[in-house]
Amino acid sequence: MTRSDERILEFPVQNLVTDLVVTLAYGAVGVVLMAVGYLLVDLTTPGKLHELIWAQRNRNAALLLASNLAGVGTIVVAAIAASADDFALGLVGAAAYGLLGLLIMAAAFVLLDLATPGRLGEILVDPEPHPAVWVSGVVHLATGAIIAAAIS
Repeated sequence: MTRSDERILEFPVQNLVTDLVVTLAYGAVGVVLMAVGYLLVDLTTPGKLHELIWAQRNRNAALLLASNLAGVGTIVVAAIAASADDFALGLVGAAAYGLLGLLIMAAAFVLLDLATPGRLGEILVDPEPHPAVWVSGVVHLATGAIIAAAIS
């Protein structure tokens, strides 16, 4: 193998390593944002979310959390796509837009709670299926989609 052949092989390996590190960083930001989303849902609903979902198998709580996580994921994906190959800008943007999205989702939850009868948090963790969980879930998904569209 000649030196030029070695150089040709060297660049793709360097690109691969760089891409893996970038992917790891974006993944870490996404996981941290989803953890924050989990904590926000846990704070806004009565009881402990891990107990409701994993021990009691509460479908309402699971749907609420899943919609929150999907909304956050949508925002992070849009921030990465809009970064135009600027890693630092993309990473900061993903974190900033993700946090903003979580705050807006929390505000939307509070507004929905004020606009509907009863305590929304209690309704959403009721062991019986309740249509309000679908409405709240769509609010999470729509909020994530709106922020994602605003990023692009």
